[in-house]
Amino acid sequence: MVSAIIKDELLSRIDQLPVELQRRVIAFADALVLSNPKGTPGRDLLRFAGTLDEDSAREMQDAIEGACERVDVNEW
Repeated sequence: MVSAIIKDELLSRIDQLPVELQRRVIAFADALVLSNPKGTPGRDLLRFAGTLDEDSAREMQDAIEGACERVDVNEW
């Protein structure tokens, strides 16, 4: 949640910028939002430690190595 004071300060400064720089502010804000880590902290996942059996772990590793580590240069 944005503090009303911070929001007012930002709006005041943005109002002083030309449109192109206002667009750059938006792009910068978008980049900040994307860089904000999301997810579950590792400490919350510790309860799952050791619950994966060896065969399942090996199957997952084989699937990752078989499909996820390939680069298709013609994909794009």
